[in-house]
Amino acid sequence: MSLRKFALCLALAVLAVAASLIHAQAGDLAVIQQALNNDAIIKMHSAGLSDDIIVSTINSQPGTYTVDVNNLIALKKAGISDQVLNAMIARNNTPPPPVRPPYRGDGTQTTADADPNDPNSPHDPGIYMYAKGPNGMELTMLESSVYSSGKTGGMFSSVLTYGIAKVKMKAVIQGAHSNIQTSDSGVLFYFYFEENGKSFGGSTTPNEFNLLRFDVKSNSREAQTGSANAFGATTGTDVNAATGFAYKKIRPGIYQVTPAGRLTPGEYCFLPAGGQAGTAAASRLFAFGITGQ
Repeated sequence: MSLRKFALCLALAVLAVAASLIHAQAGDLAVIQQALNNDAIIKMHSAGLSDDIIVSTINSQPGTYTVDVNNLIALKKAGISDQVLNAMIARNNTPPPPVRPPYRGDGTQTTADADPNDPNSPHDPGIYMYAKGPNGMELTMLESSVYSSGKTGGMFSSVLTYGIAKVKMKAVIQGAHSNIQTSDSGVLFYFYFEENGKSFGGSTTPNEFNLLRFDVKSNSREAQTGSANAFGATTGTDVNAATGFAYKKIRPGIYQVTPAGRLTPGEYCFLPAGGQAGTAAASRLFAFGITGQ
């Protein structure tokens, strides 16, 4: 045989071996890409893959393993290590990740099984506090507190000045502390309005509310809602008690509200901006408290 023919035969033989190896590797890869089972683990072990690689594959790929006594014995006889067997058993006992309910066109979930702590899940209309809790971030609906009386301040000064000095009108809530408390000073809020845009006494955006810090007494909380003197009355909260906030529209009827800064420990509320103590427009507010760390 001439040297040229020998070289040609050698080249053809090399190509045939390479094609065979590529086919075998493609077959092994197909096994790995499919849902793993006992046979796939044995094939990976027989191919010389290390236990670390096999365990990593078990943890990252979907698979169903038969790990009763007889199959565990068979796997052990096939050379599968305890490390790999433990990974197979653990993976078999791991529940599948929760399936998030489908979304409607407006982005809201359609079933009652939606995560109640997910701001994107459907919620009843109201103001919700989004803060760190024992199990992570939690959404808590703020209670609607009704105040039925307005307390006046500065009456004596008004009398002495023949009505020139202003009389302060205040909303008073019984109890020094709200039932809703958090230690998360970086708390956020979500406003959920009804789809027709009418909730919270006709309000349609967070811009129609004030975020106020209460003046806490021994058994009550107070917030100024207006003032009056001989020349007339005005509605509006105490500038020193007001806490600014920014808001953005997540989608129709849902707004995220972020306080202007981290809230210091104290008692707070969201109060309708146009109200005054004793009027229907401001007959309720939404209170919460920030505790110390």
